[in-house]
Amino acid sequence: MTATILTRALALLVALSLMTTIFAGVLPEAGPVFVMTVLLLSGLKSRVILTDYLGLRAAPTFRAGFTAFLIGFLGLAALLYALPLAM
Repeated sequence: MTATILTRALALLVALSLMTTIFAGVLPEAGPVFVMTVLLLSGLKSRVILTDYLGLRAAPTFRAGFTAFLIGFLGLAALLYALPLAM
């Protein structure tokens, strides 16, 4: 793993965290849009960590499995959030 990849990953994580912070400051009462955006940003950050820091870039099969699990987990979180809104 090269330092360039880790530096890019760190810069991307900082940018995504800043986006989350700015979004939370601007639209704290946005409701479902806010929650879905925060879930999306957290999923992107998790993907960067899995790919670059844990080295799954070199293991595409494992990366695909972790990505599928991550999508399922975030989808379940979104569903559990939306369930009371539907009632």
